[in-house]
Amino acid sequence: MERLEDSKPDTGTASLEASVLLFARKHPQFGQAKVAHELNLTGQSISPSGVRYIWKKHDLETAYKRLKALESSSTRVTPKLTGSQLATLKRGDITRRLAQKSRAAKAGSEAIAPDERQDQILRAAAELFVKRGYGGTSIRDIAHQVGLLPGSVYHHFPSKEDLFVAIHCEGFRQLVIRSENAIRTEADPWQRLELACAVHIASAVAGDAIARITAIGLFAIHEDRLQKRLERDRKNYDQRFRKLVADLDLPGTTDRSIFRLALLGALNWTLIWYRPGKAPPRQIARELIRTFRGTA
Repeated sequence: MERLEDSKPDTGTASLEASVLLFARKHPQFGQAKVAHELNLTGQSISPSGVRYIWKKHDLETAYKRLKALESSSTRVTPKLTGSQLATLKRGDITRRLAQKSRAAKAGSEAIAPDERQDQILRAAAELFVKRGYGGTSIRDIAHQVGLLPGSVYHHFPSKEDLFVAIHCEGFRQLVIRSENAIRTEADPWQRLELACAVHIASAVAGDAIARITAIGLFAIHEDRLQKRLERDRKNYDQRFRKLVADLDLPGTTDRSIFRLALLGALNWTLIWYRPGKAPPRQIARELIRTFRGTA
């Protein structure tokens, strides 16, 4: 990466490039259009794409990279970073950590995952929704979390509602895959139900933010329009429990619909009372199924 403090304007053939690099040092958060405009005012003709070409040549094409270059410089001519610049660096560091988590979460996935930037936004938004709730989280909050401008988030998701729906869609997709993998080789109906319950509990109490929102979202109440948009994925997941319960050997007088809904309600409630370090999800599922089996 270019050492920005070594870039100085001159009157030779490299003066334009040096001037661009000097702007990168003095004003690292200026965009390419702003830099081109300022240089043109001084009589140095360059287009925004020309500025970007020079930045890319020196591995400085993002504000984060330019600030990192300044941060790593050690000479006295390097300007001290402002609070705003330090905040930009922090957001950039968060973005990269999220990217690493995204790549780790994708490992072994059988389905096609969304592009990396969308995945970062999904995970950051899910974490904020868990902490602050849907109503307490804004697109600006989400953009800040991943080091983007709000407009960049809107480029991927037209609205906060679309983003919330996308989180549920991805979460249910992952939950269904984990559940199917868990019960695939088990033939006993009660054991299959127990394994599916264990997956649901693990997602609710030990999964990432996307998994937690999804696991408890089957009966969450939202405004009518949002509720309708979430309905398809919820019904699809609920249908899988319908099938698992339908396969059970229950007394003829048992209302299987109430049995299923009561079981799902018990699964979701674990998020309220569960404490790490005590009974693991598989043991909780075993005791839960034992209780339901004994009262059926």
